[in-house]
Parts: sequence; structure tokens; C-alpha cells
Amino acid sequence: MTKNLLIVESPAKAKTIEKYLGEGYTVRSSYGHVRDLKKGNDAIDVEHNFSPQYEVSPDKKDVIRELKKLTKEAETVWLATDDDREGEAISWHLQETLKLENKETKRIVFREITKTAIQTAIKSPRTIDYDLVNAQQARRILDRLVGFELSPVLWKKIQRGLSAGRVQSVAARLVVEREREIESFKAKDFFKVVASFDLGNGKSLEAELSTKFNSKEDAESFLNDCIGADFSISDIKTKPGKKTPAPPFTTSTLQQEASRKLGYSVASTMSLAQRLYEAGHITYMRTDSLNLSNEAIASATEEIARVYGNDFVQERHFKTSNKGAQEAHEAIRPTNFKNHKLKLDDNREARLYDLIWKRAVASQMADAKLERTTAEITTAKRAEKFVARGEVVKFEGFLKAYIESNDDDHDEDEETKGMLPPLNVNQAMPLNEINATQRFSRPPARYTEASLVKTLEEKGIGRPSTYAPTISTIQRREYVIKEARDGKERNYTKLVLADNKIQEKSLTETYGSEKGKLFPTNMGMVVNDFLVKHFPKVVDYSFTANVEEQFDEIAHGNLEWQNMLNTFYKPFHENVIETEENADRAEAHAERVLGTDPQTGKPVITRLGRFGPIVQIGDQEDEEKKFASLRKGQYLESITLEDALELFKLPRTLGKFEDKVVVAAIGRFGPYIRHDGKFVSLGKEYAPETVELETAIELIKAKREADAKKLIKTFEEEEDLQLLNGRWGAYIKYGKQNVKIPKELKEKAEELTYEEVKKIIEEAPAPKAKGKAAAKKEPAKKAPAKKTAAKKTTAKKKTTTKK
Repeated sequence: MTKNLLIVESPAKAKTIEKYLGEGYTVRSSYGHVRDLKKGNDAIDVEHNFSPQYEVSPDKKDVIRELKKLTKEAETVWLATDDDREGEAISWHLQETLKLENKETKRIVFREITKTAIQTAIKSPRTIDYDLVNAQQARRILDRLVGFELSPVLWKKIQRGLSAGRVQSVAARLVVEREREIESFKAKDFFKVVASFDLGNGKSLEAELSTKFNSKEDAESFLNDCIGADFSISDIKTKPGKKTPAPPFTTSTLQQEASRKLGYSVASTMSLAQRLYEAGHITYMRTDSLNLSNEAIASATEEIARVYGNDFVQERHFKTSNKGAQEAHEAIRPTNFKNHKLKLDDNREARLYDLIWKRAVASQMADAKLERTTAEITTAKRAEKFVARGEVVKFEGFLKAYIESNDDDHDEDEETKGMLPPLNVNQAMPLNEINATQRFSRPPARYTEASLVKTLEEKGIGRPSTYAPTISTIQRREYVIKEARDGKERNYTKLVLADNKIQEKSLTETYGSEKGKLFPTNMGMVVNDFLVKHFPKVVDYSFTANVEEQFDEIAHGNLEWQNMLNTFYKPFHENVIETEENADRAEAHAERVLGTDPQTGKPVITRLGRFGPIVQIGDQEDEEKKFASLRKGQYLESITLEDALELFKLPRTLGKFEDKVVVAAIGRFGPYIRHDGKFVSLGKEYAPETVELETAIELIKAKREADAKKLIKTFEEEEDLQLLNGRWGAYIKYGKQNVKIPKELKEKAEELTYEEVKKIIEEAPAPKAKGKAAAKKEPAKKAPAKKTAAKKTTAKKKTTTKK
């Protein structure tokens, strides 16, 4: 008989805890939430105080069956799920589903999985905190009501299959509004002036003029005045300075820094951190507290003194400014500061741990001490000053362990700060040359996942547990996409004064290239505009932040969750009904007349079509209307008539090769050539509007040659069956399926018979589902079914309201 049954939500967590508990303890996992709101239209009884109806998830029935059996055999059941609202709700659902008696059930919490933490938790058990449970219930119910009542409105007015969410729609709005700021931004040019002065012995000193000129004429006038001028050092200032370490990581700052330093997505960071936590390497990774326990500070400072010396130790206590932050919790830190690095199978986990260790250790280290020097260089001919700056680290302090990054793109105007050479006041500075370079003001930066998290946190939208799923959701719904985009070319002017002569140069540069940035899609913009117009409160930043504060009040026992829901829901539901009845579908489709096609005289219209954003020639009644899809980076709201007419030039017939037509076009994956049912990418080198037949034929032949090298063997028995050479050696292609060849057979792949290949395919493991297919297979994420149910719920309520 099991004396103690301890239930956690993760198998990895269970495995780690089991090592720390002696005999008499059985540790099992619930594999996350065991039940959720019912799928049917009676999941939430709005008329009876928002009473929720829960059901055990289909994929958890076996889990519950096993846990019920174990609870009957156990004297005491310990619920040890995470120490937050979600974890508290999981414990409550377990207690309800397993029908656990209070006297036999103990709730324990810990924020690090170490032997000491587990043993301490067992010594001080408590009961379920229903205020935390109610806060989680309120969020879950409110999000269900909002999502499932808004979505059918979007289906009716815009397009089937769309969805909206209380926090996700606000996050998407941020991305849309930032894109519009960028689109409407008008760059202003100016001239930045930098001089190079001769210090002798082949050395020089660069200094920037403290003034920027607004026109080429002003810059040229300045350079003219500098012809033959004598320059000297008019002032040197040396000041002490210092740099202070950043606090240890919270959820949002970990997501931001892992993105900047390691290139991890927000979702990847949380997945890796979860594994580190469950393995006992770090404290709980969902937190908005900057606090470190006294034990942690003592452990960190002891390790700093041992590794770097006592001079590097400076004990610090950080406080967060977030109103809802739980200071009793800790920031993210290593559970053992003596483990500087971890040897793990997944190098990405090891790198994230290294980042967490360095940040936590640096937070308890001394300031870095600096010496900043500024030298001013002037001439009697002009009042402006050239300034050279230098910075010397006198004492490394925390920089010995860690340097924080920032979100800003590289700043062209930022001076490189190193040590200045020995200089004296009144020292003559012979001029090498002066460059006046035309520069341009820059628009606001597009969001990265990390900077979007930062903005959400600053605005009080969402909490540590919601950032990653929010950002993943808006990308999965394709309201926002993360991608790289090529820059554009522009001309700029450079004036160079050298040898008492001014030379003007016309140069070209590429600007605006993006990598890993978030862009709104046309669908994202259309849905956002619809919600902003018809549901302004739902997507209002301050309103959404206020709802989060109300969840916090519920968690603290200061607000009844049903009252909070009632206040929100009544006006919202009336808003839904009014919008369903009165919103204009054509307006929602962002339909816009761009002008007239000069060839046919028909109107050119842009709108959201069934398969995405399009332009069309001819109105809706025209039986001979023509369509063209918008290209990557083009928006319905800003495309011009000229841009639209360009789209109709494709697909373009180039001629014939081997008696078959060659066509140039643009598809989902970029520009391509189509010939004999096969496709050849044009890449970035050629444009489909201008590529010639001769070039296309060369590309077709080159593709054939590459394919021939890739092909190992075909089989007469089945056309769809091939042996191919890939990046990792030989593999089988069977229709659309790629199958690995066992290592021992790879070297002699060309000798494999048809029967042997078929056997390999039959014995191969089933391919893993990806993307939307994976979401459909995963029982915990059955969104489409729930949305259908919600639509029925909304319709039913709507009828009742009309009566």
C-alpha cells in the first residue's frame, strides 16, 4: 500500500522529485490540466452567475483512472503543482475529479526543485487557495466568452475560420499600429560631420561635430570655412563614471535577453526554461518578481568571492515596480550557484542556463568603475566644436561576469568609445580630412518577439504565464508573421574636405533590411480595424490592463469573480448583438477603388478575397473580371493603382522550350519559372517581369542537372517511389512522404531492391504532425470544435435577447 501519493503536473518534474523523496512516496504526473470547460453550448451558464461546467479531457481519462486507483491505496495525497494561479487550478481540478477528502489531502508549493525545498514544503502543507483558483477560473471563463462570441461575428462579417482573443487581439493591434507608424513616417535628411586629425607616427583621432546640418548647403558652407583652418584642443574633461548591474531575470526579461543574445523565440525560451526548472537547475520560470531569497544572495556572494575576489561582491536587493508582482516569489536564478555551466544533451538548454547564471551572479556584484574623457577640438573660423570621447574601465566589477544587451537597432550615431590617446589643451591638431555625410532619420523599430513582450509588460497587458502563448497565437492565426525582409536602395551624398579641396560623391546604400521582425498580415490589419471600430473597449490597452488588475484583486480575495465577469459581460454581449446586425461586410473587407485600368476602362479594386488580399479589374458583377494576389509586403490600405497594374503583368509567357511553354510568375515561395509542370526558383537574382527566355532555359537546365545528381534510383513498379541524395545522405521519397534509410543500409542505397525499400517504408515510424495538423491531433488544443459550439451558444443567446 502506498503511504503517500504526490501529484505534480509534469513527468520530468515527477522524475526529479522522486530522487529527493525516500521510501513511502509515490510520485505521479497529471500531465498538465486534467479537465477543462465543456465543449457544448452549456459550458458556461451566464444566466446563473456564470456557473462553469467542466469535463475530463479525453486524453486524460487513462491518467485519471490510474490516479484514482492510487489515491484509494494512499493514506495521504500531496498536491504539488506549480505555485501560481494555473498550478492552483490544476490542484483544485485534481481534488474535484479524484473526489479527494480535505483531511487526506495536502497542498504543498515550492519554487525550486531541490531536496531542501521539497522537504521544507512537506513540513508546511496548506489547503487549496480558492482565491487563486477563482482568479484562474475568471480568466478562463472570460477568455472563452470573448473568444467564442467574437469569432462568429468575424466569420459572418469577414471570413470563416477567423478568431479573436482578449489579450491576443490587443497584442496584434500593437503590431498593426507600429506598422502604420512606419508606413506614414517621412524620413528627414541631415548631414553628420566627422573629422580625422593627424597625431603623427601614423596615428589619427576621429571626432564628430556636435552640430548636425539640415541641408547640403549648410554642410558645404562649414567645409568651406574649414579650408586652411587651424584646429587645436580647446578643452579636455575627465570624469569618473560607473555602470550598475541589471536585476536577475523575470519571465519577460529572460524572454527579451534570450532573444537578443541567443536568438531564441519567446516560446522556445519558455520551453527550455521549463525543462531546466523541472530538472532542478533553476527556480520557477514564471515570475514578475525581482526578489532573491537571503539564502540565494548568501550563496551567490560566497561564489563571487571565491571566483572573483571580495572586491567584486556587492549585496543588492531589488524591488519591482509592477503593482501585481508577487514579492514573496523569487526572480529566476540557479538553484546552485556553484554550477557555473551544465553539461546537457540539449546545448540550447545549457546556453540558457549559462545566461541565467551570469545574470543572477552579476546582480550581486560591484559596480563597474569607469573613467570618461571628452576632448573638444575647435577652430577660430567657426563656433561649432568637434568632440572625441573615450571610456576606460578602471574596475570591471559585474562586467567580469555579464553585459546586458538592448533592443535598439545599431545606432549609426553612436560613437565607438575606447581609450583616447594622451592629449593636451591647446595642442595643435593637423587636419587629415572632414567628411560630411548625408544621413536620414529613422522610423520607429518594428517589434521583435522580445520587444513586444516588453511593451505588453509595460502596458500591464497579460502576466508572465501569458506572454509566450499570446505571441505564439497571433502568429499561428497568421495575423502577424515573423520574417526577414530585404532592404531598399537609396542614394546619398558625401562631401569630403581633403588637401584644401571639397569633393562631392554620390553613393548608394541599402537600408531598412529586417531580420526576425514582426509584420502584420493584411488579414491581421482587417480584423484589427474591425475590432477597433466595433469593439473598442475589448482592444483598448488601458481597459485590458485594468482587467488584469481585477484578476489580481480576485487572487488577493478583494473581488468576487462573478461580479467582475458580470460587469464585463453584459455590455460586451450587447455589443456583439449590435455588431452582428449592423456592421457592413463590404467595409470589413477593406474594399477600395484604386482607379481605372487604362486598357479596359474598368475599375481597379483592392479587397480581401476568399484566399487572401487581392486586386481585381472589373466590379463584382463583371463576368470577365481579372484577379491578382498582393505580393509579400504589400498592404490593402496602401497599394497604389500603379502597383496594382504591375501585378497583372504576371504570369508572363516567355516563349517555348522543347515545344512546351515557359512561364514566369510569383508564387507563395517567391518568383519562379514554370516549364513542363515543373518549377524553377528565380531567387533574388532575376525578376519575373524582366527575365528573358534564354536565362530561363539556362536555369531549367541547371535544375535538371542538380536533380540528376540528387537522384539515386527509380523503380518501375511505382513512379512515386525514388531513392534520393539529401543533406544527410540517401533517403526514400514515396509520394509526399520522406522516409529515413537505416544507417547500416545508407552506404549501399543504390543496391536496395523494390521489396527492401517497401519494407523500410512499412517499418518506418509514423511521421510527426507539424503546424496545424499537430494542433488538430493534440487533444488539449481542440479550438475549432469549441468555436463551433460557441457559435451555437452565441446564436442561442442572441435569440433569447431578441425575444
